[in-house]
Amino acid sequence: MSEQDHHHRTRRVQVGSVPLGGGAPVAIQSMTNTHTHDVEATAAQIDRLARAGADLVRVAVPGPKDTAALPEILQASPVPVIADVHFHHQRALEAVAAGVHKIRLNPGNISDRPQVERVIAACRERSIPIRVGVNEGGIVERRDQTKRAAEKSRLAETYHSGLIELMVEKLTRTIRVFEENDFTDLVLSAKSADARIVIEAYRALARRFDYPLHLGVTHAGPPETGRIRSIAALGTLLAEGIGDTVRISYAADPVVEVEDAKELLNSLKLRARTEPELIACPTCGRIEVDLIKLVQDVRRKLATIKTPMKVAVMGCVVNGPGEAEGADVAVFAGKGKGIICVQGRQIRTVSEDRMLDALYDECLKLAEQVASGQAQLSDAPLRVGPPAHPLADDGATPA
Repeated sequence: MSEQDHHHRTRRVQVGSVPLGGGAPVAIQSMTNTHTHDVEATAAQIDRLARAGADLVRVAVPGPKDTAALPEILQASPVPVIADVHFHHQRALEAVAAGVHKIRLNPGNISDRPQVERVIAACRERSIPIRVGVNEGGIVERRDQTKRAAEKSRLAETYHSGLIELMVEKLTRTIRVFEENDFTDLVLSAKSADARIVIEAYRALARRFDYPLHLGVTHAGPPETGRIRSIAALGTLLAEGIGDTVRISYAADPVVEVEDAKELLNSLKLRARTEPELIACPTCGRIEVDLIKLVQDVRRKLATIKTPMKVAVMGCVVNGPGEAEGADVAVFAGKGKGIICVQGRQIRTVSEDRMLDALYDECLKLAEQVASGQAQLSDAPLRVGPPAHPLADDGATPA
């Protein structure tokens, strides 16, 4: 599936320099966990997120001192900044005045229509998009106790399908307010901590609306478990062509969110890889080296290389060569020694204590050759055959 095919069903919305929908690549975003009024800390974290691969960064603006810090933050930011507004429409107006590139508005927490319309008018005047969404945790009415009782009773009967129907209904009513105010620069979201609900809710939105969709699983938890929950939902939707921007949410350093989102999009061929792809075989009883340590050491070393080559670390010469098919640089490790191959050609055999450096050296050489035009990386399978001289003792390049 090409990037153009992927987004055929949504209109385009422009967030600063980043387009969403309408055939644009899926954009990665994250959110700072600093106090926004701490300009130095917030600007530093935005920079870290951008360097990790974030296209957009959201910041919380719960108080006037946070919106007051936005002009300085915006000036320092290398990517468009989104202001997250929940309980007071005045924060949204202040953020718009400061020049943010997008507003995340929670109409469920700002129920006064004239207040919402003031925000709509301010954003329309400056062509600033607004994301509106519904979350499982806040979908049930809070203020009107009669409505609240009716909605809770409705969910008690068929929670799963009832929740999705309620999400779509409430989002439809909210969108109507925006459209009645001649505002269509919208991005939609419908989040839950349940991966199945997320999948079905976004499928429902994709069937009903042509606005860009912001994908996310809310309250996903720590990376160790949250990445499984998130990828189960978001990977399914993206593979179906649903989603225009994505945030993977963890209770952790937000840089990890960006790294995992990049790998997800890379794996689905929805984003061009810009760094090495590390391939490693699973551990088994044939392994005669400390493969786990070797893989982690290789991963750290590869962080300095910015060429999207495939690098394979294989723990034996039985299945390793076949499983590493397509690798640009590979090592097949055996007892105390390993064979280094570059694009299917055996280069040398080295001792175990030299495998890491030898592999890294060959990666650097290939990166330099690619940069100078002397070599190229290919998506075509590279037939890496079994070593002609398995783990030869002389360290020489096999004939």
